[in-house]
Amino acid sequence: MNFTIENKGVVSNEFLKKGIKDFKGACDFISKLPYKRNSNKKSVLCVFEDKAGTCSTKHSTLRKLALENDRNDIKLIVGIIKMDAEYTKKIENTLNEYGLEYIPEAHNYLKIENEYYDFTNPNSLYSDLEDKILEEKEIEYNEINDEKIKIHKLFLERWIQDKPKFDLEKIWEVREKCISDLQN
Repeated sequence: MNFTIENKGVVSNEFLKKGIKDFKGACDFISKLPYKRNSNKKSVLCVFEDKAGTCSTKHSTLRKLALENDRNDIKLIVGIIKMDAEYTKKIENTLNEYGLEYIPEAHNYLKIENEYYDFTNPNSLYSDLEDKILEEKEIEYNEINDEKIKIHKLFLERWIQDKPKFDLEKIWEVREKCISDLQN
């Protein structure tokens, strides 16, 4: 899955300026960035500007890098996963507070040929979430804002149909609290 980065675009140029010459090095760099929401995730360079990122911004950067280097075989995937205390202990108190076993969360990762890769953190493994995936869809690097949120909210609307104490606004609020837990 490795390739040499050529100076064919803004993302490629940022990696080259950092002395990162191949895709494998770019993936390593991205995975080591702290997990944090970006100040302007509509900017394709936000992970460089903030020196941090989320699963969305980190993987969309890698997808854009791949496209700039004529590697359309590296796909950006949004998976709706069961985010539970087993997946991340940090959200256990919030889930308990609202009486939930899990909350469906939209998570981004890459698909290369028939293999999946998660570069959210250095220790992120697709195999850790594989059995928690409820739904998957391929998206493009510039769809991590509106399209990803749309996919996520449509899933949540279906999911809360048998949970009368939640409406979409309330479940989104719970989800935001879980995301806040992850950042602390």
